[in-house]
Amino acid sequence: MSQTVLMIDDDQELCELLGSWLAAEGFSLTSVHDGAAGLDAARAGSYEAIVLDMMLPSMNGLEVLRALRQTCNTPLLMLSARGEPVDRILGLELGADDYLAKPCDPRELVARLRALLRRAAPAPDDQALLLGDLRMDTGSLMVWQNDELLTLTQTEALILRELLERPGQLIDRQNLSRQALGKPLGPHDRSLDMHMSNLRRKLGPHADGRPRIQSIRGRGYLYS
Repeated sequence: MSQTVLMIDDDQELCELLGSWLAAEGFSLTSVHDGAAGLDAARAGSYEAIVLDMMLPSMNGLEVLRALRQTCNTPLLMLSARGEPVDRILGLELGADDYLAKPCDPRELVARLRALLRRAAPAPDDQALLLGDLRMDTGSLMVWQNDELLTLTQTEALILRELLERPGQLIDRQNLSRQALGKPLGPHDRSLDMHMSNLRRKLGPHADGRPRIQSIRGRGYLYS
C-alpha cells in the first residue's frame, strides 16, 4: 500500500517532479499550492507525512505550521528556499520534525520522508510507560498527563519515550538524536535543543517546581 504524503508548495513544477520521484518509491503524493488550502487539506485528510514550504500565498508556512500543530502531530518536513538558520530554528520551534533547504535532491527528500515514517511506526513491543503523572503508549506515542492528552509532535514524543524508558539515567545527546531524530548531530546543529525546549514547555515542571528534564552540559539529558 502506498504511503500518503501531502505537499503544500506553490511551485507546481517542483511538485510534479517530486511527485514522480515519490510515486516511483512507493508514495502517493497530494499537492496543494496555497497555504490556507493546504491547512484545510491537512486537517481534512489522513496523511502519513506532510511536506510544507516556508513561502506560500495566503498563509506562509510558519502560519500553517502554527495552526496545524494545535491539533495535528503528523510527521512534517519543512522546506525553505532561503535556507537561513533563523528559518530552520523557527520551524523547529513551531513543531516541524525535520527541515530541508531548497533546491533539494529528490533522493534526499525521499530518504528524509522514509526516516520520518520509520520513526513514526508503532513500536513492536507496544506497552504503557507510567512515571509520576505521565502515561505513554509507546506504540501510538500518545501521552497523557494527569489523564489529559498532550499534543506532542512525533519527534517530541520519541524524545520523551527515550527519556521515560530510562528515568534517572543520562542519555547521550548523540544517541538521543539518532533514536528520536534519526540522524547524528552536526557540530552546530541545534535541532535537538529546539525539540527539547518545546517538550519541556509542554510538560511543565513537576508539581513541586522541579524540572522534569535535566540537561547535563555537553553530555546529554535525563528525566528526573
